[in-house]
Amino acid sequence: MDRRPIGVFDSGIGGLTVVKEIMKILPEEDIVYFGDTARVPYGSKSRDTIIKFAFQDSRFLLSKNVKAIVVACNTASAMSLGELQESIEVPVIGVIKPGAHAAVRASKTGRIGIIGTEGTIGSRAYENAIKKLYPEAEIIGHPCPLFVPLVEEGWAGTKVSYLVAEEYLKPLKDVDIDTLVMGCTHYPLLTRVVGDVMGQDVTLINPAEETALELKEILMEKGLQNDPENNPSYRYYVSDNPDKFSRVGSNFLNRDISNIQKVDIEKY
Repeated sequence: MDRRPIGVFDSGIGGLTVVKEIMKILPEEDIVYFGDTARVPYGSKSRDTIIKFAFQDSRFLLSKNVKAIVVACNTASAMSLGELQESIEVPVIGVIKPGAHAAVRASKTGRIGIIGTEGTIGSRAYENAIKKLYPEAEIIGHPCPLFVPLVEEGWAGTKVSYLVAEEYLKPLKDVDIDTLVMGCTHYPLLTRVVGDVMGQDVTLINPAEETALELKEILMEKGLQNDPENNPSYRYYVSDNPDKFSRVGSNFLNRDISNIQKVDIEKY
């Protein structure tokens, strides 16, 4: 049994959607979460900056003696996962490959849409991952940068969110996709809005669940599982504004969040 915690990092609050799935699929595991709330969003930043941030976030988690790192941020997964995996001794997994697998399994026509930040869409990471699995797929990516602040302001489900979604998703509706990857950790909180706009014939893919399942496989394969009887602990760290993290993050997890500490991530 390996009693060390699992480390998860994200550019802010959105990675809690991944944490929620890990809690569900690996209920015996302790979790240390870092949200880089001082520097959110990552999606509009350069690749070099994102890689720098991802290494700082990872070094912080390693200082907490984690046994694996989940890069919950889609942009960081797209830009930095390879470098992290080459440099870090513990297993490091991202959200892109699991999301791509789920999309390929779900699509019947091969017309797959992807929504995410500018950085994620611009990297073509999902497109490349899907093409490796399904070379004939027709893939349409579209950035939706306003979705993140809508979620963090607690405006998911409001008239404003529907208006923004209608505008963003029109190009995807026009090409008749049958599967849509929610390529940002914030977007699952807009599932109802996006689903209403796209219609019932489009399958929405939340990579968070697939990521948690892949993590479970890796822990089992490497013998890193915790004691099944363990009563798990969850610790949360942020680089800014812990009060907002607690307030908004509770909506992501559907549970109260306590034990939040602010850290100076620039030290790592």
